[in-house]
Amino acid sequence: MLIKTDLYKNIKLIIMKKSVLQTFITILLVIPCFAQNGYKNPVIPGFHPDPSVCRVGDDYYLVNSSFHFFPGVPVFHSKDLINWEQIGNCLSRESQLNLKNTYPSGGIYAPTIRYNDGVFYMITTNVSDKGNFFVYTEDPRGEWSEPVWLKQGGIDPSLYFEDGRCYMASTPGSGISICEIDPKTGEQLTETRKIWNGTGGRYPEGPHIYKKDDWYYLLIAEGGTEYGHKVTIARSRDIYGPYESNPANPIMTHINMNEQNNPIQGIGHADFIEAHDGSWWVVCLGFRLQSGLHHLLGRETFLSPVTWEKNAWPVVNGTGAIHLDMDCITLPQIAKRERPTKTFFNTKELGYEWNYVYNPEKENYSLNEHSGYLRLKTSSINLDDWGTPTFVGRRQQHIDCTVTASLELVNCIGKEEAGLTIYRTHAYHYDVFVKQLEDGKQSVNLYYRLGNMGHVEREVIIPTKKVYLQIRAEKDFYLFYYSTDNKQFEFLGKMDARFISTETAGGFTGAYFGLYATSKGTSKGYADFEWFDYSY
Repeated sequence: MLIKTDLYKNIKLIIMKKSVLQTFITILLVIPCFAQNGYKNPVIPGFHPDPSVCRVGDDYYLVNSSFHFFPGVPVFHSKDLINWEQIGNCLSRESQLNLKNTYPSGGIYAPTIRYNDGVFYMITTNVSDKGNFFVYTEDPRGEWSEPVWLKQGGIDPSLYFEDGRCYMASTPGSGISICEIDPKTGEQLTETRKIWNGTGGRYPEGPHIYKKDDWYYLLIAEGGTEYGHKVTIARSRDIYGPYESNPANPIMTHINMNEQNNPIQGIGHADFIEAHDGSWWVVCLGFRLQSGLHHLLGRETFLSPVTWEKNAWPVVNGTGAIHLDMDCITLPQIAKRERPTKTFFNTKELGYEWNYVYNPEKENYSLNEHSGYLRLKTSSINLDDWGTPTFVGRRQQHIDCTVTASLELVNCIGKEEAGLTIYRTHAYHYDVFVKQLEDGKQSVNLYYRLGNMGHVEREVIIPTKKVYLQIRAEKDFYLFYYSTDNKQFEFLGKMDARFISTETAGGFTGAYFGLYATSKGTSKGYADFEWFDYSY
């Protein structure tokens, strides 16, 4: 790998031999070919926990937990481990992902993605269905198989392939256990054996196995996915153990005094990857604090370099800590394609970033690519109900951001409402919505639901026409606005961000900006959304 001084010498030589225009073009082509310094964390912001990564050549693929949202297990692709683009979802069909009778933060836990002999495997747990299963595909951008269900229980299953064999690690009961399985049928071929209990931290989970220098390394998470989270590692000459704990455990954590003021907390649940240039990296989850010791965006995906010498233990970023601004040599960075902030609903399908709560009632949603709107049919299940409302949303990924949506009520006779929500669960959300009144008028409303408390904070009568709703997110508050011309926005009110944080609302997910439509009774009404804008 060339160092910076070599790069500058090469550029100087080019300048001496070529014209100014030729030099400029050549430098643009040469510079991306060399390693670069620094990047910003998180590499995938917003609710993207439990990252797992694999490599095929110089292509990298990553998956995250999705819990009770559908479709499940987002799939990302990158060329440099820093810039990621979502290319699909592993679980895009109800036959793959049954979320009926699922509770908030139920559903899909901790997937692992691995590649072997031309096939991609994603193994995970549906804690609200039949437990552990895997799906597979030859093309991660396409459809994945139907679930192959597994006998060994627990959560956080992982796969390891070696010499034509496939091993499955998970956490059935206490500690980490392993067995051999048939990767085609899922049949368990050997008995389940416990191989490590961890270092004594609570909830040892998230196991991944790697082989390096004839050692089997077992990486796990301990301490619970909160402030006490940490990553520990052990190794053995035999995959079944016994495993020797690293004397320097934990190898990643922010629970120590020197990181108590780090804006990233709760780091853990990690997965190693060897890059195509031989360097080692680790992805992990963590959360960013805002409004004091609160976090709202959920657990996000972070990246850190790893030093892993021969026969030695891996060392994460020198100290086992990570930062928002990482100063290190990276792979040549390839900027991801920038997407427009505004989504126009003039397509046949929604983008991969959009999710439903549980399995959606498909007849309540339609995209009209000719008329250019997303039509949501009003449902008697509202956002306060534990059920499947007419709702579609995308993750809040930035602490400071603004979302705006245009909507128009159609065929509504009274008691229908539709709008924009900042949503954690059915028991914790803030809504700004348009309500159809029985006298033919309509109103714009600001509503909060906090546990057992639900209240309309403000109601304003407005003309019956298209309405523009807006939520502005800040560190401490959400501010709500409306407009009838998309030019002059009127302030409705603000809500405290802390009251829908993870520390208040609980659970394992993050905040969503959502579009919804409900009715207090039987209705054939609709809400037509022309566009949605997310800017930051």
